[in-house]
Amino acid sequence: MEIKEMVLAARKAQFTYDEYFDQQKADLVVKLTAKAMFDNADELARMGHSETGMGNYPDKKAKVLNKSKALWQDLKSKKSMGIIGIDEVTNLIEIAKPIGVVAAIIPMTNPVVTVMSKVMFALKTKNAIIISPHPKAKNCCAYTVKLIKEAIVEHGVPEDLIQIIEEPTLDRTQELMKECDVIVATGGMPMVKSAYSSGKPSFGVGAGNVQVILDRYIDLDDAAEKVITGRSFDNGIICSGEQSIIYPREDKAEVFAAFSRHGAYFIPEEDRDKLVNTLFIDGSINRDIVGQDVEVIAERVGITIPKGTRVMVVEAKGVGHEDIISKEKMCPVLAAFPYDFFEEAIKIAKTNLNLEGSGHSAAIHSNNQANIIKAGSELFVSRLIVNAPSATTAGGSLQNGLAVTNTLGCGSWGNNSISENFTYKHLLNITRIAPLSPRIHVPTDEEIWQS
Repeated sequence: MEIKEMVLAARKAQFTYDEYFDQQKADLVVKLTAKAMFDNADELARMGHSETGMGNYPDKKAKVLNKSKALWQDLKSKKSMGIIGIDEVTNLIEIAKPIGVVAAIIPMTNPVVTVMSKVMFALKTKNAIIISPHPKAKNCCAYTVKLIKEAIVEHGVPEDLIQIIEEPTLDRTQELMKECDVIVATGGMPMVKSAYSSGKPSFGVGAGNVQVILDRYIDLDDAAEKVITGRSFDNGIICSGEQSIIYPREDKAEVFAAFSRHGAYFIPEEDRDKLVNTLFIDGSINRDIVGQDVEVIAERVGITIPKGTRVMVVEAKGVGHEDIISKEKMCPVLAAFPYDFFEEAIKIAKTNLNLEGSGHSAAIHSNNQANIIKAGSELFVSRLIVNAPSATTAGGSLQNGLAVTNTLGCGSWGNNSISENFTYKHLLNITRIAPLSPRIHVPTDEEIWQS
């Protein structure tokens, strides 16, 4: 089917869905979508890993299980249609309405759960959605869509409300972006830039390069386990995964010992250049090592690592542009930077983020609320993760207040339109009914200017 035909069919389906589905019915199919993913997590994880060759099966399965639960828990209590708010003072009434047809661009790094979340957001808001997957993830994306449609078809959801480009190409994706009503682009910066230049409203993501500040007087074993869990999760392909640790210089021995106990291998000086030159080619990440097992990377580098190694750690020789290891590394490798005082730790994080990852995320392990607030105030990031694995919580968690998603906005710092986690509310148009309210006191000129 041609793109224009797909969009026309989507518009007809969206009209029907909007007319016949109320909040209760829409929430039911959102729930069934999540449950279908939960029930088929094993098969989806195996298929995604086999097709993309990135990450690892156990973490992909955990990702589907956890995201499906967290997404439904986050969405089920939210009102997404009709009157969603009445202000008791101003009498302002807000009415939510669907946008229309969503173009959903899906990356190969995180295909299954990204399809799941975007479909759930569209169903929640009574929009139609057309999936444009990365060509190297087209089969697992198509199967994800098939499972979802089978789970909800008996409830009267129109067949063409959820569609997928089965043979995706750059030209077909660009045509879809021009024909749709709104674009949600999760993937590399070239695709995000293409979405923003399409002439249609777009939500994109920025590059990640999560800097992790280790404060003084913390439980180093707890911090090490959480950082390494985040860095190694799905072999490091998640954009919110930890990239660098910034630690107190005087605690180096204790920090390195704690990380070693939890599976970190610190690269000896004689092997450092070999690893760095394998990670980066002409200043860019080597695609052949993205999302690969730590043992595979070590073999390609030509070094031997201890059995049980979960991540490799490289001591940086400079900050930002001074050392390429400061950039994002989409594999189980961390960089390590020492600091003498807390303000220097923030400066190191800022410098590395200015090189890559501005606006995305950072993390801190600290018992000092003042330092946590200071880091959140001074770092140009959209989210600061506290005492938790960034990789698995920056996209929302059952235990934090972030919206559950797989699309993380990075604000103007990352050339994005939003500085928060993309969720259902971004797929709504809001009509505001605004009467004059007798409850509002109209101040005199004197009252306005005297304060």
